[in-house]
Amino acid sequence: MTTAIFGAFESGIIYAIMALGVYLSFRVLDFPDLTVDGSFVTGAAVAAMMIVSGANPFIATLLALVAGFIAGCLTGILHTFGKINALLSGILMMIALYSINLRIMGKSNVPLLNTETALSHVRDAWDKTGLDNIFNSLLTAVGLGDSLPRTWGILIFMIIVTFAIKLLTDRFLQTEIGLALRATGDNKRMIRSLSANTNFLVILGLGLANAMVAFSGALIAQQGGFADVGMGIGMIIIGLASVIIGEAIFGTKTIARTTLAVIGGAIIYRIVVTLALRVEFLEPGDMKLITATIVIIALILPKIIHKLRENKRKAKRIASVKASEYIKGESDASIKSNP
Repeated sequence: MTTAIFGAFESGIIYAIMALGVYLSFRVLDFPDLTVDGSFVTGAAVAAMMIVSGANPFIATLLALVAGFIAGCLTGILHTFGKINALLSGILMMIALYSINLRIMGKSNVPLLNTETALSHVRDAWDKTGLDNIFNSLLTAVGLGDSLPRTWGILIFMIIVTFAIKLLTDRFLQTEIGLALRATGDNKRMIRSLSANTNFLVILGLGLANAMVAFSGALIAQQGGFADVGMGIGMIIIGLASVIIGEAIFGTKTIARTTLAVIGGAIIYRIVVTLALRVEFLEPGDMKLITATIVIIALILPKIIHKLRENKRKAKRIASVKASEYIKGESDASIKSNP
C-alpha cells in the first residue's frame, strides 16, 4: 500500500505541471482548450524520439516544451485570426496533432526502458549521495519499513521542478503581461478598450499552457519508459479534475494559493485513482470511469455543501428574526400591563 501511494504521489507531482497548464487556459484565460490531449503526446513524442536518437535527455525535454508551446500558439491563431470557435479550434488542433505525433514517432509506441533519460540521470546522481539510506531508516523507525521505494531522487527532483514552475507562474501572472492575460480571461472587451492586444495575449496564454502540458508529457514518458500515441486520451479530464479538486479543498483566495491547490489536487487525484484501482471489483480498464466519477463528485459536492451552508445561515436568520419579534412582543406586553 505504501509503495502504491508513493508511486501515485510521484506521478501526481509530474501531472501537476500539466494541471497548471490546464489551469492557465481554463481558469485564467477562460478558454476551453482541448489541445491538451494532443500536446501532451507531442511532448512525449519529441522527447522520446530525441532521446532514442542519442540527444541529451535534458535538452530533449526542454525541446518538448517548445513543441507544446508551438502547438498551443497554433490553437490560438486558429481562434484569433481564423475566427474559429474556441472549443472547435482546440478540437481541430487535437485531431491534427494525432497525425503529427504519429509522424514524429514513426510508429504508435516508442520504448525507453533501456535508454538513458533525464530521470534516470537524476536517479543515478541521487544514488551517489546516499540519502536513500537516511530516508529509509527514518521510515523503518516509524514502522513503514516493509514497503520502501527504490529511490527518493526522482520525487525530490520533481518536487523542486514543479514548485519552480509554480513560482514562475505566480510571478508571471503578477507582471503587467500576466495581469493583462487575467483581465483578458475576465473581460476581453474591456481589456481591448484599453488598447491591449487580446489576440496576442490569447496566443501567448495558450502557448504557455500547452508548453507545460507537453513538458509534463515528456516527463511522464520518461518515468513510464515509453511514449504512446494514445497516452494523451482523457488528459484534459485529468487536468480539470486536478484543478476542481484542488480548488474545492484548498480554496482560491490568491494566485499563489490557487496554483498550490492545483498541485495538491493533482496529487490527491492520483492517490484516489490508485486506491480505487485496488478495490477488487475494479479493473485498470475502469480508470476513465473512475476519473469521470471523481470529476462529477468534485463538481457536485461543493455545490451541495454551499447549499447546505446557505440553508443553515437562512435558518439562523429566521430564528434570529423570530427571537427579536418575540422579545419585542414581550416588551410591548410588559409596557401595556404597567402603564
